[in-house]
Amino acid sequence: MKLSNPDSVSVYTVCGGAGKNLPDWLARRRKRSLKEDEEYQNRVELLQDFHFESASVAIRISDDGNWIMSTGTYKPQMHIHNVRELSLSYARHTTSLNTSFQILSSDYSKSIHLQSDRKVEFHTPMGLHYETRVPRYGRDIIYDRHSTEALIPAVGYDADGHGEVFRMNLEQGRFMRSYQIDIGEAQAGEGLQGGIDAGCVNVAAIAETTHNLLAFGTSIGTVEFWDPRSKARVARLAGQNGQVTALDFSPTGLSIATGSSNGIIQLFDLRRPVPLLTKDQGYGFAVHKLIHMTTASQEKKILSADKKIIKIWDEADGEPWTSAEPEVDINDVAWCKDSGLLLTANEGESQHAFFIPQLGPAPKWCTFLDNIVEELAEEKTPETYENYKFLTLPELKEYSLSHLIGKTQLLRPYMHGYFVASKLYDQARLIANPYVWEEERAKRVKEKIEKERESRIRGKKKVKVNQAVVDKLLKKQENREEVDLKAGLLGEDRFGKLFEDEEFQVDETSFDYRLVNPSAAAATHAVVGSRAPGYYPKDHNPKDEVAPPRFAAKANAKKDEGGDVTMRVSSSQRPGHSTRDSALGSRVRESGKIGKLRPSRGNVVGEQTMSFVPASKKKRDQDHEEERQIPTRTKRTDPRRSASGNAFRRL
Repeated sequence: MKLSNPDSVSVYTVCGGAGKNLPDWLARRRKRSLKEDEEYQNRVELLQDFHFESASVAIRISDDGNWIMSTGTYKPQMHIHNVRELSLSYARHTTSLNTSFQILSSDYSKSIHLQSDRKVEFHTPMGLHYETRVPRYGRDIIYDRHSTEALIPAVGYDADGHGEVFRMNLEQGRFMRSYQIDIGEAQAGEGLQGGIDAGCVNVAAIAETTHNLLAFGTSIGTVEFWDPRSKARVARLAGQNGQVTALDFSPTGLSIATGSSNGIIQLFDLRRPVPLLTKDQGYGFAVHKLIHMTTASQEKKILSADKKIIKIWDEADGEPWTSAEPEVDINDVAWCKDSGLLLTANEGESQHAFFIPQLGPAPKWCTFLDNIVEELAEEKTPETYENYKFLTLPELKEYSLSHLIGKTQLLRPYMHGYFVASKLYDQARLIANPYVWEEERAKRVKEKIEKERESRIRGKKKVKVNQAVVDKLLKKQENREEVDLKAGLLGEDRFGKLFEDEEFQVDETSFDYRLVNPSAAAATHAVVGSRAPGYYPKDHNPKDEVAPPRFAAKANAKKDEGGDVTMRVSSSQRPGHSTRDSALGSRVRESGKIGKLRPSRGNVVGEQTMSFVPASKKKRDQDHEEERQIPTRTKRTDPRRSASGNAFRRL
């Protein structure tokens, strides 16, 4: 639900949105794209089919609060919603456009409708019950329950030059003598039916719950009060600015609110002709609706609506309380009594529903609105303070603002910290760190550069085999403005099998691949052969390969039991005899050409740093004596390789 006026009195747009309802076929087609539409995601379907094909004209709520009746176009029709089921009960088409209507019974079963072609229709659940015509075009219709009369203010003049309010007695089934209202003198050419800017009675109101006094607003800016018992005028209120287009009695019956065609609203006490209060709607449009309201805290409010905005203001001093401004023109407004729900008839396809929690709770048939509002309030609690930044106490001390706690309204305590005014926070942050602007600018520049750098490699090509080769080729085009997916090997047809046939899969663990790509990670086993470098057929088995002589030393590298690699010098070996290969370390020790390894110098064999160590003559004699005691090796057990290498001489 869309939230408006979060700083004062919150107004939630339950349904309506932009005034356009999405058709089913379009919703199905755009289902995926609408997942990103926040307005569409937050919609709440208050009532089933709460919309018309083109626009809605009028809306009423039954006295028992269980039925909502609304009329609209195109084609002219009426909708009756059962709020207990949250669904459309039925829809009925009419032959002409509805101007206004009233519900006669406590539920929806009896209603009277004023049509635009001078017809008055009576409807029941079974359909159209009866229809008749009035002598002139009607502007409004109200129902007097005490005298069972339908009163229809009309346009034009009667034979005596007065305006008329037709009285249709529903008990007797006939028209009674009309109320004659002063609407000025008839101009030439207006005739009985009236013409452009002809005088007329625009609107009527009745104090139904109190003294039952009738009030009629005219096109010359006057309001006449009639007593239905004596059928006589009891008072006349003049001096209105423009035509009177809206009237509403207060629940006490002691005051009346009037709305004019130029957006001026006045509140009168019936005991004095001077207005108690004058309000301007603000847009200069005619006021369509006036409703006296009582909030949950028993405050007296007045709702005023023109085609642009709905305003609620205080009855005592006229201070604005809250407002709701839809994106389409408003035709009518209905209030669910003793609740915070407002329903509208408007020019948009969807009818609007506004929920104001501070005006009252949700009606019984849609109590889920209270739960939704509470959840939204919990989610948006930090946003209650607009233009404020939340800081903890250590952060306040960091910006040298802790001395302001309890001394100014710029710091508002909340939970474990404070809300600080945004302007004060920006100034304190700049004083604490003068280079914050340069740092922020450098950060944004860096982010922009990195974003552009990431977007340079825009080409992505998926292949069946050798994907790493393709990525490497595309990587070389990083600094180009445009990435060519068909450059080099990627665009040549003769190299197509290189990326499609699995027989051309590059083995990155092969020895030949490591020779061509020295920066690649070293494989644990070297695999070599006489094939083309790096390419293997499907039936390839590395165990079947024979290593070339120049790689004999590496090919005969074996692992000992501990898992360490031990290098062997010779690859010659005779069947049935012990191996002639020996480790380099053992070969050095057994050769007798170097002295005994000293622990102080480490166990390094091979290249090492030599230094002169002084020793006594006695020590040198002992070393020479140990060297003489080394046994002489025979030629047969000499591990060194034979010069001839002829194995047959030793048979």
